[in-house]
Amino acid sequence: MIRIENLVKSFRVRGHKKIVINNLNMELPSGRSLALLGRNGAGKSTLLQIIAGTLRPDTGHIESDGSISWPVGFAGSFHANLTGVQNIRFVARVYGVDSDELCEFVREFAELGNHFYMPVRSYSSGMKARLAFGVSMGIHFDTYLVDEVTAVGDAVFRAKSRELFKDRMQTSSAILVSHDMGQVKNFCDSGVLLSDGKLQYFEDVHEAVEAHLELMARQRAQK
Repeated sequence: MIRIENLVKSFRVRGHKKIVINNLNMELPSGRSLALLGRNGAGKSTLLQIIAGTLRPDTGHIESDGSISWPVGFAGSFHANLTGVQNIRFVARVYGVDSDELCEFVREFAELGNHFYMPVRSYSSGMKARLAFGVSMGIHFDTYLVDEVTAVGDAVFRAKSRELFKDRMQTSSAILVSHDMGQVKNFCDSGVLLSDGKLQYFEDVHEAVEAHLELMARQRAQK
């Protein structure tokens, strides 16, 4: 269970206050993988970061009865001057997992070769994403927060990522942001639609996708 209470988040845009999350109140059920849908700029990634605890809301709070990941694939917290393996060992200590096991898992999965032992500052964006996805999947969480992560890498690596993510969903749930409605229907049970700072919950993910597509069509027609 993830309970959202009185959540508000705004940003200053060109000197004006823009409210992205507007007094949200909702309880997201346990044991279901949710699609988080909405147009570009609706605040989906912002909401994920608040749920993860990496971004503070203006007001309100979030409670959970299980462990929640950081946004899967997020590489912004890696220390550029540390090697890949040093960064993974640091993460392992923070989350209290076996560092040798996590390093071995990430080394095999990310397929970085000798770069795994080189400073992260030498990595391409794709290599950082592989490292980040590997460490995210290498630690067990009750709920994974996912933002387009299975789009990382070439076709072979994307397929490998999808299979690993599907395997994790056998024992965990997820909140998934994706513009690929096929992927949404494949991975998710239910959906929530974020529009004008408000959330609408759908028990059936197909109903959520239909509502999302209808909203997108109306907004295009109004332009």
